Amino acid sequence: MAFTWGGKWAAAVRTPVGACSAVLLLLVAALAVLAPVLWGEAAEFTDTKAILQDPSSAHLLGTDRLGRDILLRILVATRLSVSLALAATAIGLVVGVVLGLAPSVLPRRAGRMVTAAVNIAVAFPALLLALFLAVIFGVGMTGAVLAIGLAGAPSFARLTHTLAASVSGRDYVAAAKVAGVGRIRLMTRHILPNIAEPLIINATIGAGASLLAFAGLSFLGIGIQAPAYDWGRLLGEGLDRIYTNPLAALAPGAAVVLIGLAFNLFGETAAAVLGLRAPRTRYAARGDATNVTPSAEDDLLVVEDLEVSFPGVTPVRGVSFSVRSGEAVGIVGESGSGKSLTALAAAALIEPPGHVRAGRLDFLGTAVLATRPADLRKLLGTNLSMVFQDPMTSFNPTRRIGRQLAEVAEVHQGASRRDAMARAVDRLRAVHVTDPERRVHQYPHEFSGGMRQRAMIGMGLMAQPRLVIADEPTTALDVRVQREVLRLLSRIREDGAAVLLISHDITVIKQTCSRLLVMYAGQIVEDLPVAARPRHPYTRSLLAAVPDLKTDRNLPLATIPGRPPDPSEFPAGCAFAPRCALAEDRCSTEAPPLTSLAPTHRVACWHPEAAS
Repeated sequence: MAFTWGGKWAAAVRTPVGACSAVLLLLVAALAVLAPVLWGEAAEFTDTKAILQDPSSAHLLGTDRLGRDILLRILVATRLSVSLALAATAIGLVVGVVLGLAPSVLPRRAGRMVTAAVNIAVAFPALLLALFLAVIFGVGMTGAVLAIGLAGAPSFARLTHTLAASVSGRDYVAAAKVAGVGRIRLMTRHILPNIAEPLIINATIGAGASLLAFAGLSFLGIGIQAPAYDWGRLLGEGLDRIYTNPLAALAPGAAVVLIGLAFNLFGETAAAVLGLRAPRTRYAARGDATNVTPSAEDDLLVVEDLEVSFPGVTPVRGVSFSVRSGEAVGIVGESGSGKSLTALAAAALIEPPGHVRAGRLDFLGTAVLATRPADLRKLLGTNLSMVFQDPMTSFNPTRRIGRQLAEVAEVHQGASRRDAMARAVDRLRAVHVTDPERRVHQYPHEFSGGMRQRAMIGMGLMAQPRLVIADEPTTALDVRVQREVLRLLSRIREDGAAVLLISHDITVIKQTCSRLLVMYAGQIVEDLPVAARPRHPYTRSLLAAVPDLKTDRNLPLATIPGRPPDPSEFPAGCAFAPRCALAEDRCSTEAPPLTSLAPTHRVACWHPEAAS
């Protein structure tokens, strides 16, 4: 991760904006450290014979009313001007973060009062609020720092509150709540780390505004007081001579603008680097995951002893399976059984603070757990495609469909813009989107639900993948469109790609797949050919719950009694035991292993014969 991050910073510095910000910041840092040491005494030297001199070879910007060199004073003022601006920014950031997180920690009524106060403060211009606070705190350096810092706090508070609200709805935050994590720890461990980057970027840009605000207060005489001086005070002193020696006023003003620009350019550079950097999920092998080979020559994906955990909860435990070339494998189970997390982990898409461990996780013979992020992105980007459940949220609503499909070919195949767009048209035609030449120029909201799903599958086919993972691709589609999508997945398989189809509908799996993985409570409880007779009570219950033409309509539909266990409280024995009619004492105390009944049939049950 450090290599990737460092590489992005190096690339960013080579851009015009990055290079300018780096040069300016290095210059500012050098002046802040060295200028007071090198020229501090000379800047304070009073020469009564050189009072109010114009620029000359001895004094490039002239002298002030006491004969002091203006250029040296501007250089020496760098330390105080920049340090106070950074101090005010830090105060604004800390206070803003506290206020932004307060509504999530305080009781509801108190939280609403804090939010209302922040909204009122944001309505006022920051400089006007700083002037008001400067009068309250008093004239001088301390009052100016507090005034500017607190005046900038409402904007940070609003940003923090918005970011925290967006993160609070994530699954890993809900899992932490289920695990009993307290509010304070929830904020510091799960929310703050995930909103830190935009806060830091905005603080960097805000430092330029703080510098300008400080110069304004000092210029008005309520900031830095004599004998100390900053750029704002020097600007005020030089303004009296604007007609006789304009450089005395323009030079400190130019310093404020230049250094403010340096902070803003650095903020833009940081946004380009940090904004594109996704936190690396912790993937860890349980053994030596390097230099491994597939179990069979035609195995595309090999998963052994997979575990996916979040703080306080492990929703996927000990999952093992493989997918071969041209094979269609289905994963079924109730909501919360771990189907999607298993697929996301196999595709290296689990987001922090998720933690993925496995004895083995190989794709195309490459150990996913031991591969560098850049190499892994290249491998998965060209050979694996994901078809997500809701294409409306998976497509960017502000970009045209064609550009989003073409981006796949441009990024992963190096195709030109024209060739990528031509392939996007071809892929839309392949998934039976009518009039693809016109459709590529439309936005996602102009597509129907079935067309969006087909376009999402078309995006998955842009890079000619070896494996397509389809997560609930037929959810919320009508029967006709669902049939078309399933036929399309079958054609993908006929073209040589393997399909991993996730669904809660076992009949959908039976129509498309040759092999079935049944998941319950984060584990595979049965792995069998679709045509085989199920042996696990849970699989048989799922089949019984699906009505067909032979179902007696006078009888109530079959259901599975009870509920799946909470992911944070898995039982010691078989997780299905509380809902199973065949359960015995052993089922409640000892978890059954996934054992082979036949070369292609595995089941995790103490009574597979009784269930047959």
